[in-house]
Amino acid sequence: MNEITLPKNLKGVRIHFVGIKGTGMAALVEIFVHNGAVISGSDVSERFYTDDILEKLNIKALPFSQSNITEDIDYVVYSSAYKLDQNPDLIQAVKMKIPCLLYTQALGSYSSNAFSCGICGVHGKTSTTGLAGTILKELDLPSQVLAGSVINSFGSTCTYTSPLVKENNDDNKNLIFVAETCEYQRHFMSFCPQKIILTSVESDHQDYYPSYESIRDAFVDYACKLPLGGDLIYCADDKGAVETAEIVKGKRSDINFIPYGTKSSGDFALKFEGVKNEENQFSVKYFNNQIFAISIPGKHEVMDALAALVLVTRLLLEYGKNPLDYADKIKAGLINFNGGKRRSEVVGRFTSKSGNSVIVIDDYGHHPTAIKTTLQGYREFYKGRKIIVDFMSHTYSRTQALLTEFSKAFSSADLLILHKIYSSARENAIDFSINGRSLYEKVLENEKDLDAHYFEEILDAKDFVINEIEKNPGPDYPDGYLLVTMGAGDNWKLGKAVLEEYK
Repeated sequence: MNEITLPKNLKGVRIHFVGIKGTGMAALVEIFVHNGAVISGSDVSERFYTDDILEKLNIKALPFSQSNITEDIDYVVYSSAYKLDQNPDLIQAVKMKIPCLLYTQALGSYSSNAFSCGICGVHGKTSTTGLAGTILKELDLPSQVLAGSVINSFGSTCTYTSPLVKENNDDNKNLIFVAETCEYQRHFMSFCPQKIILTSVESDHQDYYPSYESIRDAFVDYACKLPLGGDLIYCADDKGAVETAEIVKGKRSDINFIPYGTKSSGDFALKFEGVKNEENQFSVKYFNNQIFAISIPGKHEVMDALAALVLVTRLLLEYGKNPLDYADKIKAGLINFNGGKRRSEVVGRFTSKSGNSVIVIDDYGHHPTAIKTTLQGYREFYKGRKIIVDFMSHTYSRTQALLTEFSKAFSSADLLILHKIYSSARENAIDFSINGRSLYEKVLENEKDLDAHYFEEILDAKDFVINEIEKNPGPDYPDGYLLVTMGAGDNWKLGKAVLEEYK
């Protein structure tokens, strides 16, 4: 069966999206609308943050129904959450022989018509994509960027399109398309990259990749999709990324291998210059050790910033420009990046009744490595604040496979709150020998000095948190408190509830 592809010129092409409120789906809608496509879509009635994105485009999600599929629709794009033989829209589209593409296939088809760059890795994909896009906003390159979450510096959307990009795709022969590409179920294999950023490789998605080797090999296969002379930009400080790059070298000597980080001796060797005025400062060899800075916490974010800087440098060279002439613009782009939704997102600040300053941050970190590095970043950035972390583990399979690693990931916190496991629709709790309390007990076993507490339900912890932030944090913490809700579950509701209490 031939794979369905979208036309290069999308102007006037009518496309219906099934599951249009998904983050990736809504982002692709933004890209397609900019290129002149006529979009409709369907989804559940529950309101999501992507409704705001769709409404700005004058698109309202319809309830699922076979009546949504009319004869004038040229293509249907659907989320992997829906099945061709079960969803009414899709059943009708198949019946009418309208071409149907999975989201990943549609993204891949679009990428094949541009100079595309895929950003991948177990951690840091969204931040790196957001950082690359925020730098590209400053440059005279015809670029489009698609991230896996809302990026604040994009204007609270998931995408950025340069004013140099025209609506008619035929004029965009040199279009740069930068997209976050996901390893889950090998989704990134539909993408057509000219350059790849590889931030990190380690065991994750245990329901699909039972071993580290199986997920590593997926990244190897993706890197091998690069064309002759393509770039594999990889983190020299990440053991899995380095191992993956070494395996790819054995298969593809015809591509460029570009390491970055403190362990790189090449052009993109990094030196951390420390935290000054709530900015992470760093220097880069290629730019004659000039100082760059980002205004978000964590050395891992510095690594993501460097990855974005490397990609933009390579793109400037590709387009015949001298990157050294653009150093100030790159600096401006980096400092303008202020995170994305659920990525070290400052959701509120207030003063408690007893006069303590409190910052509330929400972060999507749900893997032990991401948790550990993110919290270490907060500890360094917010030295004068007592850190309260509320964490909700996501999926039984991940928690069970990495239980010991999870239990040792919170050492930068002063106080830890844990809850029940936020399950996935793909798994059944009775198939596993653990629950939320299992992680709590493992923390008590491995981190005896950590003040840890367990509340089965999220909002059961609200009064406890309020009581804590009203206490004097002590002489070690003159700046007050930092409350962090962390994980891929819905415990962000706790931070929201605490903020509401102090409105």
